[in-house]
Amino acid sequence: QVQLVESGGGVVQVGGSLRLSCAASGRTFSSYSMGWFRQAPGKEREFVAAIRWSSGNTYYADSVKGRFTISRDNAKNTVYLQMNSLKPEDTAAYYCASSKAIALLTAPNAYDYWGQGTQVTVSS
Repeated sequence: QVQLVESGGGVVQVGGSLRLSCAASGRTFSSYSMGWFRQAPGKEREFVAAIRWSSGNTYYADSVKGRFTISRDNAKNTVYLQMNSLKPEDTAAYYCASSKAIALLTAPNAYDYWGQGTQVTVSS
């Protein structure tokens, strides 16, 4: 049974930072990719960042490039999303997801397992 558990969300002021964690279990993740997505109320779920577990290759949405960093700790089976210079438009529920695809994909339907989400609120 694959489980993805996010943590680290909260309320932060504009310009602040948060680090989200996604603890993964239940499969051998070394051959998979992991992604972070977010969804604001009334909006579709959107891609944020992805990382290839084995190589560490990464890919980012233009809206977060230069501000967010995705990384992984193989020993802990955990993926992180370091978010700096946060803006009010970053407010959303953030989800991590696992994909069997080799490529770093941005479409939610390319990911087969999802966490429960963690809320990030950026206040001005």
